[in-house]
Amino acid sequence: MTRVLIVDDHELVRTGIERVLADTEGIEVVGQACDGEKAITMARDLAPDIVLMDVKMPGIGGVEATRKITRSNPDVYVIGLTASGDNTFVQRLLQAGARGYLTKGTSFEEVVRAIRLVASGQHYVDPTLASGLLVRDPQNSSNPFDQLSDREMQVTLMIVNCQKVQEIADSLFVSPRTVNTYRYRIFEKLGVRNDVELTHLAMRHKLVDVTD
Repeated sequence: MTRVLIVDDHELVRTGIERVLADTEGIEVVGQACDGEKAITMARDLAPDIVLMDVKMPGIGGVEATRKITRSNPDVYVIGLTASGDNTFVQRLLQAGARGYLTKGTSFEEVVRAIRLVASGQHYVDPTLASGLLVRDPQNSSNPFDQLSDREMQVTLMIVNCQKVQEIADSLFVSPRTVNTYRYRIFEKLGVRNDVELTHLAMRHKLVDVTD
């Protein structure tokens, strides 16, 4: 039996996936988490075989949660799940230790297939994204966010999700001054002057799900 933890900040998505998996032979949903922090705790306490991890969530986000989960328990395999097909997220998630990546437009049959493949020790990347990963050259990328470090990207996602400096500092266990230092570096690298311009740039490059 493959034990699955579902992580997504939308209850409707979590519930929909759980209902489908509940009727699937050989798969058991052991829990749901609404953010990265809860995912880390539940992965430790419930020891699932697979974590279906939404990438873009409030708080520390799916990439950092994936990194913490896979470092603390290598036997837990993470499959990324997001509405965006942007290869920036795919690359960062795989580098964080994920074994697979799915878009939310994927059929439920393909989700089940991905779970079974990853649970057996294989890797899985949505076929619509695989070719982009093969040809992607970070040095010549047209996506300006590719030049950000993982921490800078994490702070960027928190900013564009309307989190205040103090909230970001609390989530990352750093000082507000440190957060502002990251903000300065991000603005400088991306050529933006404020949070609004940063958000508009993120929307153009599909780092923000405008349907949320």
